[in-house]
Amino acid sequence: MQDLMTVLKERRSIRNYEDKDVADDKLQTILEAVQWSPSWANTQCWEVVVIKDDAVKEKVLEAVPSANPASKSITRAPVLLALCAKLGTSGYFKEQVTTKFGDWYMFDLGIASQSICLAAHAVGLGTVIVGLFDHDKAKAAINVPEGYELVALIPVGYPSKVPSAPKRKAPEAFTHKDTF
Repeated sequence: MQDLMTVLKERRSIRNYEDKDVADDKLQTILEAVQWSPSWANTQCWEVVVIKDDAVKEKVLEAVPSANPASKSITRAPVLLALCAKLGTSGYFKEQVTTKFGDWYMFDLGIASQSICLAAHAVGLGTVIVGLFDHDKAKAAINVPEGYELVALIPVGYPSKVPSAPKRKAPEAFTHKDTF
């Protein structure tokens, strides 16, 4: 297992996958990474749909515009994870929203998404977070029930091509001391 900073620096958005199944133990490691992700008041509002069936992936693909660079990943990756959130839990106390930003599920699922991507990379797999798609159409394709929202799709598989690292801002470019 690699150290955290190495995993952070080497992880890439992978859109091209080998035609090779993902071992169950590696998938379980990824799901455990979600399990141990922090969430608002430990609400753990996430639900993960693990999609391996090609017919279901094809239905989901219909919701992804072909102009999206990750569109082909939906069906080419051996596993597609659909991250859903239970509404009205994260960011709530006594059934009342408690933050300026309302329901906090996007924050919690963002953390869970990063956990998935980092854990996948640590076990030799690639991922890409897909957010540009018709959420309602994809939600219907995988039967997400009322009271839940489909937030992101994450293809998972063995990378067949790994892009180079994009340019990153230096910490000094985004760090402020004491005030903005």
